Amino acid sequence: MRTLVDYRPALRSRTGVGEYVHELARALIRTQSAASGSATEADELTLFSSSWSDRLDPNVVPGARTIDARWPVRILNYAWHHWSWPPVELLTSTANRPFDVVQSLHPLLMPARHAARLVTIHDLDFLDHPERTSAEIRRDYPALAASHAQAADRVIAVSEFTASEVERRLGVPRRRISVCSPGAPDWLPRTTEPTDGYVLFFGTLEPRKNVGALLDAYAALASTRSTLPRLVLAGRPAEGSQPWLDRVHEAPFVGRVDLPGYVAPDHRQALMAGALVLVMPSFMEGFGIPALEAMTLGVPVIVSNRGSLPEVVGDAGLVFDPDTAGALQDALARVIDEAALRRRMSDRGRQRAQAYSWDQTAANTRDAWHAAIDAKNSSRKRDARG
Repeated sequence: MRTLVDYRPALRSRTGVGEYVHELARALIRTQSAASGSATEADELTLFSSSWSDRLDPNVVPGARTIDARWPVRILNYAWHHWSWPPVELLTSTANRPFDVVQSLHPLLMPARHAARLVTIHDLDFLDHPERTSAEIRRDYPALAASHAQAADRVIAVSEFTASEVERRLGVPRRRISVCSPGAPDWLPRTTEPTDGYVLFFGTLEPRKNVGALLDAYAALASTRSTLPRLVLAGRPAEGSQPWLDRVHEAPFVGRVDLPGYVAPDHRQALMAGALVLVMPSFMEGFGIPALEAMTLGVPVIVSNRGSLPEVVGDAGLVFDPDTAGALQDALARVIDEAALRRRMSDRGRQRAQAYSWDQTAANTRDAWHAAIDAKNSSRKRDARG
């Protein structure tokens, strides 16, 4: 089977969707021989990228082919989203050896002449809150996501929560949706809790991450305590984050907050391992990879009760309602004050993380590809019968 996967979300930085596609590609290559029975030329994974200025490293995932097209991404996306042109065969010079499958890593299709087409949906926050998005996501996703998902030969969702939302909101029957959740990293659990652990937020500083709620909770605790663990807000600032950045330079945050910015993949484990607790106060998460990474190490997690976060952490973390005043403050105080609670959360988190494997993600993705091919072939037969 010859498969093309859109690698562009990981081209500049591996956060969220970028981390998902990179680790999925690695797992697909790692499990390729076992999946096919033998490593043959027909079992071929190609990673696609397109940019006018940024180049794709041909060895970014050893064992995968790469195609690095020099097309401005905004122009190409507009043509793909609105005109379904050009087909990937024209960009990849594969007319004589066409792909069997092409997979988009976002809700809108990559056009192809012959291949089965899949879209990957991480969340549908853009439907309810386009103001939290920008550029082509704001312009195209709300208007086109439903029609593209319905036209796809298969839809991949990253959680059961997202799958149910795709069925309910986009009108895609559940039988046409595959759940391919992210896997846990291959990190060994930490052996001891850090003596100077910090309260950690990890993710892009964007409105839907609800960092303001964490600042409110931290400030409330700081007003009643002489000592408090440091607060680390790790992630690249995005549109809408400036009020948070301004606030941390005022009392009571002065001297208590670190802003390391974007954290490269090779440094994430050390950052996570140094945390007393990870907090994800998001208004919406399609999955929540940082929570899974923290649990893998045995770091306690506090998450909002929104999106897929309760599904991911199960009974391993504390879950709070971001609309309830003081709820995050109370949860944070409990974790900071109660060592026995942290130990229980650590043990349960490590056990919970074992349920998630990138190799299983790869197997589920291959199953989705085969289902897409079957759907494509069935559609062709119906068309042939008229």
